[in-house]
Amino acid sequence: MPRPAPARPTAPQSVDRALEILDAVADAPGPVGAKALARQLGCSLSTVYHLLGPLTARGHLVRTAAGYAPGPRLAALHRSYRRHLGIGPQIAELLPRLRRATGAEAYFTAYRDGRIVMIDSTVPVTDLNHPFPPGPETRAHATAHGKVLLAALPKAARRRYLAEHGMGRFTDRTITTAERFEGEVAQVRGQGLAVSMGEADPEFTCLATTLPRPADGPDGVVQAVSVSLPTSDFRRRHAEIRAALARAAATVLR
Repeated sequence: MPRPAPARPTAPQSVDRALEILDAVADAPGPVGAKALARQLGCSLSTVYHLLGPLTARGHLVRTAAGYAPGPRLAALHRSYRRHLGIGPQIAELLPRLRRATGAEAYFTAYRDGRIVMIDSTVPVTDLNHPFPPGPETRAHATAHGKVLLAALPKAARRRYLAEHGMGRFTDRTITTAERFEGEVAQVRGQGLAVSMGEADPEFTCLATTLPRPADGPDGVVQAVSVSLPTSDFRRRHAEIRAALARAAATVLR
């Protein structure tokens, strides 16, 4: 008796699979072949090819001799994302300037609708091992940029965020309770900046401050700029780094 043909994914499953393919290609260090995608996602090769068609046709992916890679449509989506967050050209100038002033990697992060996302940084795109990559932030309670953004929210919204995303322990210095985090929030608000010393990564210290909200900016968006550097360097240069970060944030709306 012949084996029945595998059921074709329903529409929601197809969408989910397509997004998994897009994520897998985006996260890969180089082009990815269809067979490798099928193995990674645990689905049939025919399903992968079925979904790769519209993804390449719409420009979300491109097919190269070595496999599939991110396509030009993603750049347009990123620009649209930045526009909806009210991010102007001054941010593109801010990060390199802060990098030059401090010698530390600089980052731009934003909160909106219950999500914290690192949007840009001065870390080279080829550095895949850097501990703070752009993208959705999953360690907000342990990072300086996450702390300063959460401190800017009303307490109820902050508690909802922590309950939804959790407070995992990444090092022995990570704050893992909401009560203790509230004490950290009070300190952040008093100083106007947040510090994470070995809380997300044991070797790094991060500093962050929020940016002034533009008068015509979208509602519910909070933006932050931050830097990270080895903790040994921070201990020697902490006053210099703090001052440079404050100066950089103050220039955004000038």
